[in-house]
Amino acid sequence: MGLKLKLKTWDDQVFEVEQNVAMHSETIKFMVEDECAENVIPLENVDGKTLALVLDWCKTHVEEKDKDKLNKYEADFVEVDQAVLYHLIMAANYLNIKDLLEQLCQHVANMIKGKSPDEIRTTFNIKNDFTPEEEEEIRKENMWAFE
Repeated sequence: MGLKLKLKTWDDQVFEVEQNVAMHSETIKFMVEDECAENVIPLENVDGKTLALVLDWCKTHVEEKDKDKLNKYEADFVEVDQAVLYHLIMAANYLNIKDLLEQLCQHVANMIKGKSPDEIRTTFNIKNDFTPEEEEEIRKENMWAFE
């Protein structure tokens, strides 16, 4: 068992995690290397529920050596509701976990792929704030995108 770090989320949850797991995060890695992590590392932009998921992802990537099992885990990991997906993306970005961020963004890209703007608005519950005239103007200016 290696060195443990304590991570504290904005909602005051404290996680004790092995350093090699936490070091997937460039943010945490730099804090440790710069000796900014004496007792507890504060993670002001991450809540406990999200950090638990992120740490599970990191731990799995440290421990799982079977590529097929890891691929299955990754496919299952991103199958969450949009609110959780949003929080995971924000946490992966804040913690600077490049592989996780890429995986999550790819999932969002796959959700968008092949959909019309109206279908994307429906999928992500985005209100169309363009007037019909403004929308028509945009379509004319960007006709290549609607082919």
